[in-house]
Amino acid sequence: MITVLVAEDNAVNRELIRELLELRGYTVLEACDGQEALGIIERAQPDLLLLDIGMPVLDGFAVVRRIRESPRIARLPIVAVTAYAMQGDRERILDSGFDGYLSKPINPSSLTEELNRLLTKQAIQPAHSDRPDEKQGEGKASNAVGSGT
Repeated sequence: MITVLVAEDNAVNRELIRELLELRGYTVLEACDGQEALGIIERAQPDLLLLDIGMPVLDGFAVVRRIRESPRIARLPIVAVTAYAMQGDRERILDSGFDGYLSKPINPSSLTEELNRLLTKQAIQPAHSDRPDEKQGEGKASNAVGSGT
């Protein structure tokens, strides 16, 4: 079973994303801020991280920097899930170390495509150096949900 960590400070958005993922067969872990997300990553070693940019304690950019600096988890696929959708935001986010980008409100088809793309890439190169390669993502599409930062 593939495990996805959802790091999002907005409880409604977190619940919507969790439901979309669970409907597609993923195991979902949740964090409400960046510091909590880092702790969960160290303990649970999820296969992929869906990370809000604008969170308390540590924002998404700080979380990505810390993950990329840690050799054991540096290859963890990370998708920005954000309301930042102005021209140039996507490029700036991807240039900062994120592997993917989803704007809010979440389009379930786009979510499925990003998960499949990154988990297929991960099957070629495992995200965690101490865990064997064993997983690929699957899913189906629906309508857009969730909003906010």
